[in-house]
Amino acid sequence: MSTVTEYVCQDCGALLIHSNPLTLESMKDVHKQLCVVARQKLIAAEAAKAASTPKATVVQKPSIAASNTLSSPPPPSAPASPSSTAPAAGGSGAAAANTTISLTGNGTDYSKVDGPIDPNFKSKRQGAGTFQGIKVWGPIDPPGQLGIWGTEVTVDFDICVADGACIEACPVNVYEWLDTPGHPASEKKPFMIREKDCIFCMACENVCPPQCVKIFQKGQ
Repeated sequence: MSTVTEYVCQDCGALLIHSNPLTLESMKDVHKQLCVVARQKLIAAEAAKAASTPKATVVQKPSIAASNTLSSPPPPSAPASPSSTAPAAGGSGAAAANTTISLTGNGTDYSKVDGPIDPNFKSKRQGAGTFQGIKVWGPIDPPGQLGIWGTEVTVDFDICVADGACIEACPVNVYEWLDTPGHPASEKKPFMIREKDCIFCMACENVCPPQCVKIFQKGQ
């Protein structure tokens, strides 16, 4: 029987509720970092401290150097290549350039795979390429077979049914939807485009119904 626990922020009064104490503790840590009221109090305290500190003449030197730099016209910018400026859903032009696999193809002879994700897949599978900088582990045969995506935040796309629980649970917005038309399990997947922002709270792994998510600490 689950026990619902809660936490009330002393700064903004926000109420956090979760039945898993470990997940609630992670949510508290994230909220303390992102709390707007707490941040405003910190900024106000720093501003008051700065105002009470006498300004030294040396502070003016960076402004003089900056004005001298601005007095000279900047060098002309080199024209950007089409590959570096091509837009990509959920990513920059650089991320689009770091893409070596496609979501389209002729692989349609596949059915939905049951979970859970294999926690030892890194020792059993080989990298098939990257998509917007995110590593993809094969085998893949799009659109019917897409493999496992990610390095620290990993999702078996062939198991995922796109219920959205991981996206809703993530406190730092690691995921966004990625269209995967033609895949037998679901035609969209939670793409870990901001994998580097993961705080390893395990919330997404804990709430995934088909158990297709596995979180690895850095270096694992």
